[in-house]
Amino acid sequence: MKIFFLLGCIMAFLAVALGAFGAHGLEGKISERMLQNWKTGVTYQMFHVAGLFVAAFLMDKLQNTSLVSTAGWLMLAGIVIFSGSLYVMALTGVKILGAITPIGGVAFLTAWVLLAIAAVKGL
Repeated sequence: MKIFFLLGCIMAFLAVALGAFGAHGLEGKISERMLQNWKTGVTYQMFHVAGLFVAAFLMDKLQNTSLVSTAGWLMLAGIVIFSGSLYVMALTGVKILGAITPIGGVAFLTAWVLLAIAAVKGL
């Protein structure tokens, strides 16, 4: 439980810092399209921080936590791959990085399904 709560706090801190950097440090320095990619990365990161907190909460409430643990790690992987690829793409302009972004999206989707299954099984 503690690891996902701690990771959620770290990722939330980074999302706020990266959002502020995008709003104040990147505006006018990168294209509007790349700035939008940056904002999408921040938005998805923050939403999935909530998923890390859900995983931390469920780890404490459910008996079988393997699904929840896997979901938490997938949330983290999704943040790194999905949001991370958008951040790097925005900063470098290397658009081929957009090809790996969906892998992070699949990690997010899988994580939410696993959390749902864990919750249903635990009820």
